[in-house]
Amino acid sequence: MTHQATRVSFLPNGRYSIWVSLGLVCPVVVCLVVACLVVACLGMVSGCAERPQVGVGEPEPDLEFAAAVDPAAPFTLTDQDGQEFSSESLAGKVWLGAVFFSNCPGPCFRENQAIADILREIDDPDFIAVSLTCDPETDTPEVLGRYADRFTADTARWKFLTGDMAVIQRVGTKKFLLPTELGVHAEKGVVFDREGRLRGGYSLTDANRVELLKKLIREVLADEHPAEPAAGEKEPAPAFEARAEGDAA
Repeated sequence: MTHQATRVSFLPNGRYSIWVSLGLVCPVVVCLVVACLVVACLGMVSGCAERPQVGVGEPEPDLEFAAAVDPAAPFTLTDQDGQEFSSESLAGKVWLGAVFFSNCPGPCFRENQAIADILREIDDPDFIAVSLTCDPETDTPEVLGRYADRFTADTARWKFLTGDMAVIQRVGTKKFLLPTELGVHAEKGVVFDREGRLRGGYSLTDANRVELLKKLIREVLADEHPAEPAAGEKEPAPAFEARAEGDAA
C-alpha cells in the first residue's frame, strides 16, 4: 500500500503552502471520532448508573413519616366564609388534605375538580376535605368563597383555608408532608384517619391515582376504631406515592 507524501508548494511572493495527503489525514480523523464516541457512551452509562430511580407507588422512607404518624400540633386558620377554623374540629373525621392557590393556571383546577368528584362520590358526613392556599395574601376569604363556588362546594364538607403563611407552611410540610411555599405545591391529596394520623396520599391529577385515593378513603372510613400499636411496636408506614422530580407546581 502506498501513501502520498506531504507536498510543499512555494508561491511567487515567497510564501508557501503545505498539502497533506488525505490518505494520512482520514485515518487520524476517524480515530478521533471513534474515541470521542466511546468516551461519550461511557459517560452516559456512568450517569445512568449513578442516578437513583424512583418507582411510582414506592413508600417514602420511614424517617419522613415519623413526624406525621402521630397527630400533629393543632392549627387555626380562616375558611372561605371568613370563619375561624380549628383543626380540633376534625377529630373523629376522616379527611383529605391538599394545597393549592386560586391563581394557579391549570393544575389546581384539575386538582380541585378531582376533590369535588371524590366528595360527590363518597357522600359520607364523616368525610371532609381541607384545602390550604399557598398564596394567602391573594387568597382572602372573599376570593376563596368565589373560588369554592366554581366547584359548587358544600362548605360543611369542604374547607378552603387561608391565614398566616407560616402556619400554612407548617401544616403543609409537617402534617401533609407536601411542598408548601408561596405559589409552590404538589397536586396530591393526603388522607387522615379519625385519630388525625396520616394514612397515605396520591396524585389528584392522574385518574388511576385518584381511584387509589378513593379506595384508601373508603378503607379508612370503614376503620371506625383504628387499633393502637402495641407497646414498642412500630406504627405501619402510610401508603404514600413517592415524590419524583418536578412534583411541585
